[in-house]
Amino acid sequence: MMLPGRKPPLAAGIAVAAVAVALTTLLVFALDDVAPVLSLGVVYLLAVLLVAIVWGAWLGIATALASALAFNFFHIPPTGRLTIATGEDWVGLAVFFFAAVSSSWLAQVARSLAAEANQRRQEADLSAEMARLLLRGGRLEEALPPVGQRLAAALGLSSAAIELNPVDAGGRTVVFPLREGSRQIGTLVLSAGEEEAVLKRVQLRVAPALEALLAAALERDALQAEVVETAALRRSDVIKTALLRAVSHDLRSPLTAVLTAAEALRSPSITEDERRELAQAVIEEATRLSRLIDNLLDLSRLEADAAEPRPEWSSLEEVIGAAIDDLALPEGTFRLAVDGRLPPVRADAAQLERAFANLLDNAHRHSGGHPVSVRARDVGGRILIRVVDRGPGIPQAQRDRIFEPFYRSGTDRTGHRGSGLGLAIVRGFVEANGGRVWVESLPNQATSFVVELPIEPASPESEPASPPAGPGRGGAGS
Repeated sequence: MMLPGRKPPLAAGIAVAAVAVALTTLLVFALDDVAPVLSLGVVYLLAVLLVAIVWGAWLGIATALASALAFNFFHIPPTGRLTIATGEDWVGLAVFFFAAVSSSWLAQVARSLAAEANQRRQEADLSAEMARLLLRGGRLEEALPPVGQRLAAALGLSSAAIELNPVDAGGRTVVFPLREGSRQIGTLVLSAGEEEAVLKRVQLRVAPALEALLAAALERDALQAEVVETAALRRSDVIKTALLRAVSHDLRSPLTAVLTAAEALRSPSITEDERRELAQAVIEEATRLSRLIDNLLDLSRLEADAAEPRPEWSSLEEVIGAAIDDLALPEGTFRLAVDGRLPPVRADAAQLERAFANLLDNAHRHSGGHPVSVRARDVGGRILIRVVDRGPGIPQAQRDRIFEPFYRSGTDRTGHRGSGLGLAIVRGFVEANGGRVWVESLPNQATSFVVELPIEPASPESEPASPPAGPGRGGAGS
């Protein structure tokens, strides 16, 4: 029989007891012909057990007394009076009454044990649900409100909240500090209007479980933070190692060339033509060194999230044209085709120019002497810029890595090995301005780098701004 969680009204119990005693009396009348009267007193125990289980022991005892009186009045001779003729009847009635009272107390104990077991089950389910919410991952602050709601629903509370900071009790709230050892790690806040028994249950059985789960969740967050910090430090070490390699090799090569040419220029025996060639070599290597330093500075700003763009309305054709001019390559190296109806873009023109300079230089070095095609047009509300070279293509396994800092896919057709910075800077500056970049390539055929930029509605007063002039706008590719 399922025991109710709360007792029904006492008036209903009295009514049920009266009806049960009356029906049992009629049932005993019907059984008079098949069994001795004294043995039929046990039938009244059914009514006593029913009332005691549902309404408690005291009403069960009252039902037992009423049953004994009805049994005596209607069935024990002389009937119709509350008298007993023989000692045997006295003993039978006394045994019945004792059994009825004992049954009432046993039913009360069974009810209490069942209620206790039900509460324990609810608390176990609540602890499992709180563990799932607190330990499933994500930010702990976001998990606390659902835990409070689940706790309030399980215990029938008007409200429950969990705070990670100490909270003082107010006139309308009751607080339970949540501790780990001597350190307070949180506070359980309940309404002051809850029943005393419920508050005691929370304090003795629910709060300790919540303390253990909250401590575990805080420990998990601390461990996750350490893992993230360790991963960041490991990545920082990798970048530092790669940077040192780039500095030791890529910076040393042009410096060595400059120093060698400068030393040769001091010789009085060189001819005028040799002097011009050495001077040109100094200029080229110094330019290469300048671009490499610019790329290192750009990458450091991107890695530190310090490359905040300064958006302005700019003509994409002028931005790409300025990037081509900065590379100072022979005429005909690039074939530019920009849709004349292309709207202006709202972006940092200097950053886009740096990105396109690196992208174009990279395409030129891998094109095998063929012209590099640069096309820009509006496709479905987006601006797509394709930089296509006729180089050897990029293997599938390398396409996701070529945008990583310091990754070198190989030596180009001129014998130059890139620094591994150019394409990382391209991606960094393009994404900083709300765009994205990817590569499409067929082995041994061609490579197409695609830059996608958003189109924002331009105000009638907006006019494209020319990219700012100044040194250091070009860059070496990867």
